[in-house]
Amino acid sequence: MTEEQLLLNFIKQLHPLTDEEANAFISGWKPVTLKRKTLMTAAGERERYLYFVLEGVQRAFYLTSEGREATIVFTYPPSFSGVADSLLTATPSEYFMETLTASRFLRIPAEEMFRLTKLYPTIQQMVLNTTAMILKGVLYRQIELQCFTNEEKFRALMKRSPHILNLVPHKYIASYLGMDATNFSKLLGSVRI
Repeated sequence: MTEEQLLLNFIKQLHPLTDEEANAFISGWKPVTLKRKTLMTAAGERERYLYFVLEGVQRAFYLTSEGREATIVFTYPPSFSGVADSLLTATPSEYFMETLTASRFLRIPAEEMFRLTKLYPTIQQMVLNTTAMILKGVLYRQIELQCFTNEEKFRALMKRSPHILNLVPHKYIASYLGMDATNFSKLLGSVRI
């Protein structure tokens, strides 16, 4: 299966497109390969691309004024990647996006994506539906962070993405869960998955 077919299959699960709409949407995507620990977007920069992950793992993180990193999200195949709020609002990013491993993507420039949403209402609806699903996930994640115990957060992550333990350094998972690495290590040793 080609990279474009993988992307087409993924987007058709999000929203049905006619052949004309699918072909128009696919035509703007170009392959890109990035090495491990490559900064995709820096805080203060505007996100210029929407990425579709073919291989590798990426993370978005916030850097405090004291230099502490807070991991916000991980992306891996098959999923979209990039700093979504910066892309959609054309404003500077508040956080960084980096590759954790060597990564392959298809990517489309923001301008091209917005041009297609103006030409094709169905593509605009697909983007809106995808954004709504992302917002739903972000709001539930807020509940997890504010209301769940460390063990409950860990169990929720293992239920949602059990493979993440083998893909991502544990210090980043601990940060994502809002706990220090020592507490994460204790949970990893004591909680049966």
